[in-house]
Amino acid sequence: MADETESDGHVKEGRRERKRRQTRERIEAAALSLFLARGFDGTTIEDITEAADVSKRSFFDYFPSKEEVVFAWQDSFADELTDAVAAQPEEASTVEVIEAAVNAALNAAISDPKHLAIAALIHDTPVLRARDQLKYAKLQEKLAHALYARSRGGDAERFRLGLLSAAVVGMLRMGGERWSEMRQDISLREFAGRMFDELWTALADLGELVRPRGGVR
Repeated sequence: MADETESDGHVKEGRRERKRRQTRERIEAAALSLFLARGFDGTTIEDITEAADVSKRSFFDYFPSKEEVVFAWQDSFADELTDAVAAQPEEASTVEVIEAAVNAALNAAISDPKHLAIAALIHDTPVLRARDQLKYAKLQEKLAHALYARSRGGDAERFRLGLLSAAVVGMLRMGGERWSEMRQDISLREFAGRMFDELWTALADLGELVRPRGGVR
């Protein structure tokens, strides 16, 4: 039977899609619980499938590896970030949009205590820490696309927002490393505010350095 349409225009989740989503969530929840209890290296795929009550084949239908289970939650951060960019008021400046969107995504992430525990797991597991760097390229691309969708500029604006997105995502990467290493005794929101202050100051200082030379050639 075809999916029905709700009154607000959204398509209802069909039974098959709901069952697949629930199975994926069960695998993910079982795996993350085991990783946090036993460590990543101390958990096998067989441990995960037994805890989630699924076959090994079913596991690979949803995740190509153990690593991908850990990083699945990070996709939700990128989605939260881009959704928050789109939700900002039309009259908001680019800086206001970025700060509000990052804070919204961070608040959504830390609303589940497991997210911070997973971040610590990644930081403390070499194979995960190496793989973790790949997420930033995807995050940068999504942020740039979301910012450009709000603009009315052409290719020059797309390039400018791409550069800005690279700077913001670089700040998130370095900030995440600093947070993990220093175990900050402040809220994540306050820490993010300080990182933004450093980013905007650094960009402004660079602008001042370039301006006497007549700009970038």
